[in-house]
Amino acid sequence: MAASKLLASTLRKTLTTSSSFRRFSTAAAEAVAPASEPEDSMTIKGVKISARPLYLDMQATSPVDPRVLDAMLPYYLARYGNPHSRTHLYGWESDQAVETARSQIADLIGASPKEIVFTSGATESNNISVKGVMKFYKEKKRHVVTTQTEHKCVLDSCRHLQQEGFEVTYLPVGNDGIVDLEKLKGSIRPDTGLVSVMAVNNEIGVIQPMEEIGEICKELNVPFHTDAAQALGKIPIDVDKWNVSLMSLSGHKIYGPKGVGALYMRRRPRIRVEPQMNGGGQERGIRSGTVPTPLVVGMGAACELAKKEMEYDDKRIRALQERMLNGVRAKLDGVVVNGSVERRYAGNLNLSFAYVEGESLLMGLKDVAVSSGSACTSASLEPSYVLRALGVDEDMAHTSIRFGIGRFTTEEEIDRAIELTVQQVEKLREMSPLYEMVKEGIDIKQIQWAQH
Repeated sequence: MAASKLLASTLRKTLTTSSSFRRFSTAAAEAVAPASEPEDSMTIKGVKISARPLYLDMQATSPVDPRVLDAMLPYYLARYGNPHSRTHLYGWESDQAVETARSQIADLIGASPKEIVFTSGATESNNISVKGVMKFYKEKKRHVVTTQTEHKCVLDSCRHLQQEGFEVTYLPVGNDGIVDLEKLKGSIRPDTGLVSVMAVNNEIGVIQPMEEIGEICKELNVPFHTDAAQALGKIPIDVDKWNVSLMSLSGHKIYGPKGVGALYMRRRPRIRVEPQMNGGGQERGIRSGTVPTPLVVGMGAACELAKKEMEYDDKRIRALQERMLNGVRAKLDGVVVNGSVERRYAGNLNLSFAYVEGESLLMGLKDVAVSSGSACTSASLEPSYVLRALGVDEDMAHTSIRFGIGRFTTEEEIDRAIELTVQQVEKLREMSPLYEMVKEGIDIKQIQWAQH
């Protein structure tokens, strides 16, 4: 314990006094630049960056809260026992820590600790939920209902089921990103084995009407699964009010460590799944493999902090989001918010900038770490499938930028991000012949372009 406290104290002193910190950094800790680089610049993947960029990509991942790291360190350095070892103190104390974390996560979502299964992350939880449920009930249930805007791992799990002969209905969403409840109800059949709808969308931050969807599923006696990775710790969650049977959770979206997640599985009425991994039968046989005590402790601590600070964080993040949107709109025209403005998580601000090419804008914003959509699909040059599902024009879908605001984001960072974004958009529009034509009053949608 003394060793872990000493190491944590030394880390904090080193990081807070390090000259490698830039003024606007939100990270809890930074890697020191190689000695060969000038102190204020670095080259990564062939791109020269003048200094460490501001971080506004909280939907991709969040920095570990230092208080979470403090909770984790002893389980790396002194209490390193395998939680499944039943014959000595090292195993007992690790097991106790795992069960405490299980309770902390359950407490945040209004569940019983017995309903929490640890996994490697929300992707694994989604796979267990979608594939596991349908394969367990495959004799009677052959149909899944989901939406076109789900996370890639849910959509790919559904496609996997289709290849095995199951049927999947992919529901469209409105221009605001919200699912139509009547269409959802009408799509449920006697052989529907699962309805899967994401609580908070990772690309546009839209919050689905979870209680209403839960009511429909309860009325028609269909299990309801939700990917709540982006909702956990950010909006109030109550598994009974939502009437969910399964819920996928992630550690690194709530200022916890990467590589750990959880799956909520309702006990009454009981939901059953076919395990997707074989092994030693840990986690009631649903997810075999040694539970990583430090990561689990970190996720538990992050959930406990989120419960205490959710209201404060929400109020602060909402103010920063308004500052960002108002600041950009005060200086630029043709700025569109993607997804519902009313029903959205404030920390996700997805904007499209008319007459600007999105990849060029991203490349120009080297001093701001943002993305054009999901980190899992941003390597693709195709416009976001989520924005296309909203009916966003292809040219506007290509210009979208997602600004992710979080617990450690500062007003100075927001002001700097506004300044840099406005500069870059204005620069790109100056080079755009389309923008010139619009300023001259020409309706470019009416132009018949010649083919060569």
